[in-house]
Amino acid sequence: MRIGIVKERREHERRVAATPETVKRYKAMGLEPVVERGAGLGAAIPDELYEQAGARLVDGPGEALAAEILLKVQRPLDEELAALGPERVLIGMLDPYMNGDQVRAYAERRITAFALELLPRTTRAQAMDVLSSQANLAGYRAMVEAMAAYSRVLPMMMTAAGTVTPAKVFVIGAGVAGLQAIATAKRMGAVVTATDVRPAAKEEIESLGAKFVGFIPKDAATAGGYARPLTPEEQAEQARIVAEHLKSQDIVVTTAQVPGRKAPRIVTAAMVAAMKPGSVILDMAAETGGNVEGSRPGEVVEIGGVQVIGARNLPAKLAPAASLLYAKNLMNFVQLIVGKKGELAINLEDDLVKGTLLTRAGEIVHPNFVGQS
Repeated sequence: MRIGIVKERREHERRVAATPETVKRYKAMGLEPVVERGAGLGAAIPDELYEQAGARLVDGPGEALAAEILLKVQRPLDEELAALGPERVLIGMLDPYMNGDQVRAYAERRITAFALELLPRTTRAQAMDVLSSQANLAGYRAMVEAMAAYSRVLPMMMTAAGTVTPAKVFVIGAGVAGLQAIATAKRMGAVVTATDVRPAAKEEIESLGAKFVGFIPKDAATAGGYARPLTPEEQAEQARIVAEHLKSQDIVVTTAQVPGRKAPRIVTAAMVAAMKPGSVILDMAAETGGNVEGSRPGEVVEIGGVQVIGARNLPAKLAPAASLLYAKNLMNFVQLIVGKKGELAINLEDDLVKGTLLTRAGEIVHPNFVGQS
């Protein structure tokens, strides 16, 4: 049975869905890896390494798209989807909440589609958790980009000419990305504060040496560990605390997102206007609506002397590391659906398989999307 890897063709995407290491593992599982030439170049993986690992290299995406299993980083382009035959298996970050038409197209084409963003947040799922592996790198990159845009220094510097005070960094949202942003800022010597509304966040923030700012509403976390949408009263209280704290901050990184929803608006234009000139805000949620009013994906907007950076696909800017982790996530998931002799063996009783399965046998089967059929 063939397992296909194509070059990602969406704008700004440099990651790849398999590495030479995972190609070797697929071979050991009895699969035939088919890799499009140039698929790994954006992640600094030359074709020769795939070939040495046992992959069959092909010109163009056609043969890889014809494989029984197709691995993707991002959801297929329309022309890629059109090339997928019936009864094929598609695995990747398919962004189903924002692309209902494509989910319906998977069903119409009788594609068995797995969206790994839907993976249950359990201990057993950690080795396949693409959101965590990519968010961890995104949080690091976010802080690096914010620091690069900041015109002063982060650590305190004591010299014969005088003392430079450390920068004040505020991280909004302490999920995987936020915690990595906190850790990166602390390593660089900044004074770090952070906020989140989930009960576990305060302890996690403080464990990294940062100070917690804000309040935690009752029952603020969902069963999946994400923050639930706040009530209007809770939003007002959180906004008051954030607005006051922002006035003294030098660098702000916002990371708040809710799966399947537009990113919550946390920082208003008035809050930005009240910040010190020379301050920097990096909005990690710019592509899903933005936590910061006025931010635009892939652009830097200056508002009253404050730079607002709209982040776009941060993991792709660390493509070699991001691909290494993502490819391992995919390989661990593939092991769930392939039998000992390299045959397809989808166990619909497995909670991880069932939790990520979007479409099968011509139908939308995931309960969150059944109404779209």
